[in-house]
Amino acid sequence: MIRFGEAEGITIIEEFVEAETGKGFDALDRRPQLAAALTAARSAKCCVVVSKLDRLSRDVAFVSGLMAQRVPFIVAELGRDADPFMLHLYAALAEKERRLISERTKAALAAKKASGAKLGNPSNIAAAGVCGRQIQIAADDSTAPIADECQPFLDNVVAQFGRQRA
Repeated sequence: MIRFGEAEGITIIEEFVEAETGKGFDALDRRPQLAAALTAARSAKCCVVVSKLDRLSRDVAFVSGLMAQRVPFIVAELGRDADPFMLHLYAALAEKERRLISERTKAALAAKKASGAKLGNPSNIAAAGVCGRQIQIAADDSTAPIADECQPFLDNVVAQFGRQRA
């Protein structure tokens, strides 16, 4: 984000980091950091800059609702000149992608379960959730630190699937 800001002549005045979902009618209520970013941008009369549209939300209605709040936002991945029409198109594509990801995941889990595999690990659910969020943040920002206790989870994922970056 800092490099994008420098390249575009944008001064980043504050950073808000959140790893919550943007899905559902109450998505903004469940995303206090996004709400704080919008409030800060409104007060400073500036825009909100996000790295990727799908990190903001994979829901067209949610993205449209943010546009209606009259706080402009820039999606670094799409560039500063992405207009509302483009943002709606990309939001629709992200929503479709979310649906396809969900369908593939459900089908793969059903196939595993049908083959007799026991799904999940009830002994580490809380720790895995925390580490999963930290790893997602780190995937979006290669400079983000990962807590020591999460490194074994990351090492296991990398060993099984390899490190893949978009």
